[in-house]
Amino acid sequence: EILFTMHTVFRVGEIKRTAENSRLWDVQLTITDESDPQLAGLTDRIKEEIDGRGWYRMGYLMLKVGHFDQAEELYNELLENASHDSDRASVYYQLGCLKDAQGEYQQAVTSYEKSLKIREKALAPTHPDLAASYNNIGGVYDNMGKYSKALKYYEKSLKIREIALPPTHPYLASSYNNIGGVYDNM
Repeated sequence: EILFTMHTVFRVGEIKRTAENSRLWDVQLTITDESDPQLAGLTDRIKEEIDGRGWYRMGYLMLKVGHFDQAEELYNELLENASHDSDRASVYYQLGCLKDAQGEYQQAVTSYEKSLKIREKALAPTHPDLAASYNNIGGVYDNMGKYSKALKYYEKSLKIREIALPPTHPYLASSYNNIGGVYDNM
């Protein structure tokens, strides 16, 4: 097992209770370094799974593991200190993901729309990030039972994806599935 602490990683060795009925445990730790193959594999896997850089990656990790309050606090701090519109768009997008996961759908739509507004000004009309924004807004409306709105956003996402992505890309399949799901719900 591997234990992460502040900028140091230890391999957990033997674990044993220090005394009968004690709440104290003796844990043998061995410090690791960059040459540890298991640590390198784990680090690579985390990087694949958690996209982003620096604090954005940390916020996404918190979101994925369900630490919503900490993620929201971090995202609000990032938003307050953002110096570029692209950073603000990313943070609003992640806040939309967070609010959607919490079931706070109206706040999710508001955050996604703020991100979308910035992205529409900064990106080409066929940029995949726009498709992702439309798709997620559609997903929130789908969750809210507002199927005609969901369908409108899913179709916008699909149009972009048909242009921007190869025909066998999984996001296209996802778009078709989302549209089919809305028709099924209707």
